[in-house]
Amino acid sequence: MVKSISPIFPSTDIGMTGKYYEEKLGFKQVKYLNSSEPHICLYLDDVEIILTQAIKKIVPNHEMYGYGYDAYVYADNQEKLQFACEEKGVKIVRRLGVTDYHNRELVIEDIDGRWIAFGLKEI
Repeated sequence: MVKSISPIFPSTDIGMTGKYYEEKLGFKQVKYLNSSEPHICLYLDDVEIILTQAIKKIVPNHEMYGYGYDAYVYADNQEKLQFACEEKGVKIVRRLGVTDYHNRELVIEDIDGRWIAFGLKEI
């Protein structure tokens, strides 16, 4: 049975990106920098994001393809999340609202330019 997914985010500076996710978004970092494939695992509630070291500039989906998120995180209590992002100076791409596909979404931009949506189906 399929249970979950961990997006893999290449970064030109995984230390800086890990610190951003920890300080701005509340993720916990677990570093595996001395492994054969250096990476950092980021954890928040039931979400895991894996950072890997990139050898060239990252191009987020919305820049490469004209639109699209780099990750979609299912989340409730988005008002609290939006307030926390505002307080921490996180760049908000789209404030909390309902999309034309009936999801309540908040979209932020991370330090590497990726767009991360926090959404949930509107009932």
